[in-house]
Amino acid sequence: MRVSRATIRVRGKPVEPTPLRYCGRTFTTEEVEVIRRIIDDPWHTTRASIARAVCETLNWVKPNGELKLASCQLALQRMEAHGVIWLPLPTQAPPRPKPSAFTAASEPQPLIRGFRRDLQDLKLVQVVGREPNRLWRELMERHHYLGYRGLTGAGMRYLAYDGERVLAALGFGAAAWKLAPRDRFIGWTAAEREAHLHLVVNLQRLLILPWVEVKNLASALLAMAARRLAGDWSARHGYRPVLLESFTERGRFAGTCYAAANWIRVGQTQGRGKLDRCHQGGQPIKDIWVYPLDRRFRSLLTAGRLPTGTAGSVLAPGGRR
Repeated sequence: MRVSRATIRVRGKPVEPTPLRYCGRTFTTEEVEVIRRIIDDPWHTTRASIARAVCETLNWVKPNGELKLASCQLALQRMEAHGVIWLPLPTQAPPRPKPSAFTAASEPQPLIRGFRRDLQDLKLVQVVGREPNRLWRELMERHHYLGYRGLTGAGMRYLAYDGERVLAALGFGAAAWKLAPRDRFIGWTAAEREAHLHLVVNLQRLLILPWVEVKNLASALLAMAARRLAGDWSARHGYRPVLLESFTERGRFAGTCYAAANWIRVGQTQGRGKLDRCHQGGQPIKDIWVYPLDRRFRSLLTAGRLPTGTAGSVLAPGGRR
């Protein structure tokens, strides 16, 4: 027997039964019943087939038309944890995490000092293929203070080189679902945010390797990434983002490179974390930075409700005008 929706709780606190929201999607009562019927269908015996059927039936797709299978599977797991549905047992045991095995490719190198102007062949290389992805992941795991974590949502990774020397790594992924200072800066409504959040991209990782002490390098890389991200993102994911966001932990980083690259500080987080529904806090306070990639970002994010305005001073060279 299924648990009544009225009894759904998160950490002992009742959750409003209607509507339910998971992974950026609101599920109506009718849609939950559709999911239950799919689960009860004898043709769908695995979690993967259920997720595919749910995506197809509810038209849960990415902007490029692909099914949002990973988000759907996670949403179904959370629904089950809250007693909304019952899923069949997993057909495979979850993979055991492998211990980090660092290679020579990520070992500390001789100190690189100087200024941005001293780098004669600075370039950003999009990470594509097994070996570049392995290197990116290894550098993050070994040298970033947060370690390696997979990028959430649609993503894009870059490695920065001067000639053959790797200097830095950047990773872009899905934006935060709800962020009051950012949302006030944009001016969109909750419905507009739900419809257009995919047009905002989060710089989730910025790593300057610890043996690289090159002044103005970080701000230069931010500017380079802003100039090319929209085009690269469109080629891979089928749509152009119009706004970047990022976070810097207060007390650990001053955010100087963001300011130097014309990013805008719009406020700070509340220290709750993206999955904290009970307002318990406990996370570091972070400054919130944004960077428009298109001067029409407000109009595009509000479906034309807000005027374009002007954002010329914060657009990267080559930004759309």
